[in-house]
Amino acid sequence: MATFFGEVVVAPSRAGVDDEEWAEEGREETPEDREIRRELEKKREIDVLWSWKSESSADGPFPCSKFIVAIGRNAAAFLSSFILDSVCWEVVGVVKLWNEWCRTSDTTNVLPTDSFCLFYRLISDPTVVLCQCSCYVAEDQQFQWLEKVFGCMQKEGLQVIILSTCPVADYKTQESTLTLPSPFLKALKTKEFKDQVCCPLLEQPNIVQDLPAA
Repeated sequence: MATFFGEVVVAPSRAGVDDEEWAEEGREETPEDREIRRELEKKREIDVLWSWKSESSADGPFPCSKFIVAIGRNAAAFLSSFILDSVCWEVVGVVKLWNEWCRTSDTTNVLPTDSFCLFYRLISDPTVVLCQCSCYVAEDQQFQWLEKVFGCMQKEGLQVIILSTCPVADYKTQESTLTLPSPFLKALKTKEFKDQVCCPLLEQPNIVQDLPAA
């Protein structure tokens, strides 16, 4: 209660918190709850399976000069149509993961409608690797994905190129989105990238989200 006019008083509030959340805060985790949580965490673990491991006895990271990652169905379809549509590539790996929006398998025989994450290697230069990732990688799985995938590659001299898409409606610009060509291409780069960029840079305050940002 205020003691004078204009005094700022901070009152306790339950805004945004329902009764179930209050009940959960006061309830301790039971052994059954811990077991369920462990099973869910185990189920959400990501497995990266490489066929090159069976070809070589070396367990260390393999040499990789260029790693091109297409994230999302549109980017994955672009790789299929314009890059992978030849006999120059071979499948060398697959990611198996499970979450609320996606269930992949450890098979490489996938349909265009499947959710999948496959790795390809250029036959003429095995240091060039492509990744088609049409599956959804949840926020709590993104670091695990990065750790397991890049943990298999040599980092020195590695150039990573990421392709992803987003709706035109999410693009922030002072122009009318109705006058923009669709689709259009923008780029982000790190300061280590010294080559010429093939398209205009992405303007502020636009951002990249989810796995491409990670």
